[in-house]
Amino acid sequence: MIERLDEQRIREALATLPGWKEEGGKLCRRYEFPSFSHAIGFMAAAATFIEKMDHHPEWSNVYNRVEVRLWTHDAGGITQLDAELARRLEELARRLL
Repeated sequence: MIERLDEQRIREALATLPGWKEEGGKLCRRYEFPSFSHAIGFMAAAATFIEKMDHHPEWSNVYNRVEVRLWTHDAGGITQLDAELARRLEELARRLL
């Protein structure tokens, strides 16, 4: 089982993840894209590496917005896997925005 991050390590991870915050024991981020098509394109592109990581986010889409919430169910909190997925999502969003 993967180990939960303590508060210090969560703060360190957040320091490298612009726009992300901890909320309710999850890493959270809201992306705003130029259009619905861009938002859905982001989700579709992310799905490829999400599936390979076998670590699926809680996320939702409304028009041009995508809200993401990450936590590791098996660990009952935020883990390094969540921080890694957040980094990958940031890299993708930078390319698309």
